[in-house]
Amino acid sequence: MRSTNVTDIREVVRHFRAGISIRGTAKALELDRKTVRRYHGLAKNEGWLSGEMPSDESIAQVMKKQHIRLPKQNRPRMAEYDAAIRDGIAKGLTAKVIHDRLKADPNFKGSYDAVWRYVRKVTGVSSNDVVMHIETDPGEEAQVDFGYAGQMWDRAMQQLRRVWFFVMTLSWSRHQFVRFVFDQKVGTWLDCHRRAFESFGGIPGRIVPDNLKAAIVKATMDDPQVQRAYRACAEHYGFMIAPCKPRKPEHKGKVERGVKYVKGSFLIGRAYQDEQHDIHQANDDVHEWVITVAGQRIHGTTRQKPWQRFNEVEQSKLRPLPDQPYETACFKQTKLGRDSHVVFDHAHYSAPYRLLGEELLVRATVRTVEIFADHVLVATHSRADQPGQWLTNKNHLPEHKNKALASLSATRSETLKRVAAIGTYTEQAISILLDDTVVDRRRTVGRLIGLADQHSQKLLERACRAAIEAGDPSPSMIRTMLKLCVSGTLDDIPSLAVPNDKPLPRFARPAAELVPCMPMPTVVTMVTASSALLVAGGM
Repeated sequence: MRSTNVTDIREVVRHFRAGISIRGTAKALELDRKTVRRYHGLAKNEGWLSGEMPSDESIAQVMKKQHIRLPKQNRPRMAEYDAAIRDGIAKGLTAKVIHDRLKADPNFKGSYDAVWRYVRKVTGVSSNDVVMHIETDPGEEAQVDFGYAGQMWDRAMQQLRRVWFFVMTLSWSRHQFVRFVFDQKVGTWLDCHRRAFESFGGIPGRIVPDNLKAAIVKATMDDPQVQRAYRACAEHYGFMIAPCKPRKPEHKGKVERGVKYVKGSFLIGRAYQDEQHDIHQANDDVHEWVITVAGQRIHGTTRQKPWQRFNEVEQSKLRPLPDQPYETACFKQTKLGRDSHVVFDHAHYSAPYRLLGEELLVRATVRTVEIFADHVLVATHSRADQPGQWLTNKNHLPEHKNKALASLSATRSETLKRVAAIGTYTEQAISILLDDTVVDRRRTVGRLIGLADQHSQKLLERACRAAIEAGDPSPSMIRTMLKLCVSGTLDDIPSLAVPNDKPLPRFARPAAELVPCMPMPTVVTMVTASSALLVAGGM
């Protein structure tokens, strides 16, 4: 027989008032007949057998006056396990995981609901708010979210990095897909969706995401702005996007609990922080855990195994996968810079220079980068292999910029071969400039060659010949001679034979004429004399 409490005494009084015997009352309430007889006398003396039913407060006061001790049942059963429950809360465990661990104690008889209520009491979570439980049809909905997982080993970078895990929970069966990732970027978000659909073998009709930036650009109550890439993914797979209301994570409570379950069940006691146990191993392990552990538990709400509900019912209700998987694409709104390039993911991609300063849309996949102006495709590039890389289509640049680039990138032999078509004097003048061992003359050479296009090859050849014969084949002299040729001031010079192959001197006059050589003694005598004059003057 179990011990009684205030509620049991009220029931005893109610049975007596209904004319039920002591034996019948004891049997109905599973109480000892001696106890029922005792309470019958108490109720008779207090006048409870007729008139208005006594309140709980009045019954408790009478029991205290009669020195009737309330049984242990009236005190919280979970108090005996307070330390274990608080330890589980401190570790981030859910009420379900705490209950599962408490059941390892053969003396523990508490229910999951009792543990859940005690956890809420300890954590100070209010139970006054009314919540509404919503169930969906099989295949109708999935909820998605990220959870933080600490640090794991990155095999590519050979170091520990921060890690999150992506969770997609099918709302009807509670079957999950879990994957660990190094970031929450748009590309990662879309790739996780693709992997989840392939793991399920189908697509739910609706996805309920949180308002993270990879999914929702701007979260509002009535008109949330969906990320362009996420919208394209939804169109490809045919699912609807149903974002949560701002600051309402309970609207995706199924995946919220799934995230906590992964933290409290899978991650506890596991470490993936070396080369043998890295993030790849974590993804292999969690895939098996989802089926063999999470999928085989009796779910607290459905009271069935998620893996069984998924296999037997929900999988057949999912929409079929398309013939081709979605090619993950990222979008960025940007302006074309003065260098006729846009920057995406720290790499540079060219676009037509006529669009300088205009807003362009960049669409990037794993393999390609496309640039749009007013929804019109204006440039396509292969995706850069590494940050800082420049991918340039020469047709996107002005013609004079292309010529400048050609001059800077051309070798000496390529440049001389190009100017040989202009004339031998031009070739010789350019050769002298390129032979300068101190100053890089490639830009200057490129501008001089451009004069042939601006005027004519014949005039440039005449200007170079005049500059060479004047003993000064410098760029300024060549330009001066060209101006004289254009104006007709320079006398017409008949064509000569190929000039002497012997290179011209760098100066018109030899160095000996500028600095005359003197015998060493004379120099010493002059210095000594000068020093003597200075001393004498000082004295």
